[in-house]
Amino acid sequence: MSETSKPLTPNEGFKISSDFLRTGIAEAIADTTSGSVDAREQQLLKFHGLTLQDDRDLRTERKKQGLDKAWSFMIRLRLPGGKIDPKQWLQIDALADSYANGTLKLTTRQAIQLHGVLKSDVKATLQALDTAALHCLGGSGDAVRNVMSCVNPSQSPLHQEVYDLAKHLSIELEPQTQAYREIWLNEERVQFGDNEEPLFGKTYLPRKFKLAVALPPENDVDIYTQDLGFVAIVENGTIIGYNVLVGGGSGYAYGNPNSFPRIADIIGFITPDEVLDVAKAVVKIHRDYGDRTDRKTARLRYVLAKHGVEWFKDRLKEYRQKDIAAPKSFSFHQNTDVFETKSDSIIIPVEGGRVRNSLREAIREIAKIHNGVFYITANQNFIIADIAEGKKSLIDSIIIKYGVNQPISGIRRDSSACTALPYCPMAFSNSERLLPDVISGLEVILKELDLESLPITTRMTGCPNGCTRPSVAELSFVAKGPNKYNIWLGGSRIGNRLSYLFKESVNADDLSDSLKPVFIEFAKTRRDEQGFGDWAFENSDRLLSQFV
Repeated sequence: MSETSKPLTPNEGFKISSDFLRTGIAEAIADTTSGSVDAREQQLLKFHGLTLQDDRDLRTERKKQGLDKAWSFMIRLRLPGGKIDPKQWLQIDALADSYANGTLKLTTRQAIQLHGVLKSDVKATLQALDTAALHCLGGSGDAVRNVMSCVNPSQSPLHQEVYDLAKHLSIELEPQTQAYREIWLNEERVQFGDNEEPLFGKTYLPRKFKLAVALPPENDVDIYTQDLGFVAIVENGTIIGYNVLVGGGSGYAYGNPNSFPRIADIIGFITPDEVLDVAKAVVKIHRDYGDRTDRKTARLRYVLAKHGVEWFKDRLKEYRQKDIAAPKSFSFHQNTDVFETKSDSIIIPVEGGRVRNSLREAIREIAKIHNGVFYITANQNFIIADIAEGKKSLIDSIIIKYGVNQPISGIRRDSSACTALPYCPMAFSNSERLLPDVISGLEVILKELDLESLPITTRMTGCPNGCTRPSVAELSFVAKGPNKYNIWLGGSRIGNRLSYLFKESVNADDLSDSLKPVFIEFAKTRRDEQGFGDWAFENSDRLLSQFV
């Protein structure tokens, strides 16, 4: 069977017949006979920011008792640039208790997730979010996901300009269907016909689409892993335009050689007034040329891999009727967060992005007195920004009271983890629940080598889908099966190089110890202040021959 004659995936049929993400959803949510929904509604609900999950820790016992799975929904907010004001935070924090599992998850796309929301509580939760001027449309599904940007616009006017662009792109590129407001907020339908989705059409995109805006020298949004990235070019204190990057991505599927991570290509430079036009054109290319017969190879990076950069630039010219200029030079320092003390902002590391217990209480108290804003970073950390004079000492006292900003090692500070078990249906094994213990084991080794303060970008995922962007980390652990992980080494500190597979199917209990000889060798042979990722990449042949 030729590629052109391959059948479309079931998702394509679901979208075509959905009447722009409406059909069957209200009825499925209203059905009280089960906490679940059928496959069709599961896929459509993702566009509304809702993902059906179950508590996998309870599966075996419930099955023994003849009970259905412990179904619930994960709700992912659309939060461009990770910005949220304290009043909104307090409203989400309250929802975590009233409808969710009592925690909040900060994601690697600067968003917030609620876990454990029962089907019967979904509508009330979304209505409560709406009263806080928040929504979830486009939080998941085959659409442009949460648009990321460098954090904390209060740092400079340039940061503010980049954040404003990300917010503008988010609004312009999110689904235009009114289905969300009709189903969850009880609004009347006022729009009919294909003009409901002038950019996406009835079939939306072949797969999700990730977009970010970076401001050098920081690459805190991991711009090389995005489907589309804009890198601000600054001259004489002014953003004169943006370099355009396309075709990045971190996930892949085991056993599928056609599925792989990829570093984005830099294809050219555009002026600020061209950004939206280029963004829409790139989305359209993905819409029209992306693979709708296999969701494992449906991302934009596979279009680039198949056709090449020059072909893509030709298509971009065709869609815009305009050439793209040659890219301009830029440089990054790191792809992690900058941890430094400022009078008007504080960054708090959040291990695994999970806000619970004392950290949750601390942020709640701060939110009640803080007149500025909060930011979620792409590395799952929390920024208290725009702290007013006279409030800094009070906020500091709350942080000290709850002990939520204690000194930590470089490797723990620069770590991140996806949710994985017990909620994620894609997970093979733990991530968020395991990584702290693995880090503790590595800290013992690094302390013996006097490397405890060394920053090492370390990421863990419960499957190869790549939600923490492990493919560009200096060190990463990717679940291969239950309690088994592949270890990857050699990503760069600035996020512009793919890592390589070092060891396969390592038992979870052995992850730290398996790296001890590597770190001993690193301590002996590193050049001056050489980082771990650069050293591991430079010495890949030797590491693979001597330590595997």
